[in-house]
Amino acid sequence: MALSKEGIAQRIAKEIKDGYYVNLGIGIPTLVANYIPSGINVVLQSENGLLGMGPFPYEGEEDADLINAGKQTITTLPGSVIFDSAMSFGMIRAQKIDLTILGAMEVSENGDIANWKIPGKMVKGMGGAMDLVASAKNIIVAMQHVNKAGESKLLPECSLPLTGVKCIKKIVTELAVLEVLPEGGFKLVERAPGVSVDFIRNATAGKLYADDNVPEMVID
Repeated sequence: MALSKEGIAQRIAKEIKDGYYVNLGIGIPTLVANYIPSGINVVLQSENGLLGMGPFPYEGEEDADLINAGKQTITTLPGSVIFDSAMSFGMIRAQKIDLTILGAMEVSENGDIANWKIPGKMVKGMGGAMDLVASAKNIIVAMQHVNKAGESKLLPECSLPLTGVKCIKKIVTELAVLEVLPEGGFKLVERAPGVSVDFIRNATAGKLYADDNVPEMVID
């Protein structure tokens, strides 16, 4: 069964280690804040100038002055710090962030990512994604495996304008966990419960390498 967006976020949360400073991008990545494993001490950073972001607020408890980079209302934790975006990007460019979790519209088998522009559609600009992919120590992409037309978003080459080149190492979709191999191609590491390797292969336009016994994801 394909994972929901919340399921993708839950699986990615398992990649977070104690002591990490983590940047959450817009879209599915913001949901990861709700699934940080208990006993794990992490600091979530939002590129608009917040360190120590908490989970989303309950309905009726929102504070319109507290938002993430995607303009969603959020919460802060004890010890949180709010600062300007220049300091935020200074942290990012100085590689103070241990893990960046980004959404994507396309990822190529070489680890290129396109996540900021669809030609012909209005956009405000690339935002912080370019800095994040250029500076992050480790990047995980949270994305849908296929688009609304059922076409693969894991491609031999990206067709959309690139955000970064050869920077993606791991991808989590509704169907699978995949790694980008140094020589190119996607390695199937885990599959969503009940989803077959053949189904994932058919949904992946780029080169896919899979062992005979690929384990299913474990979502707590």
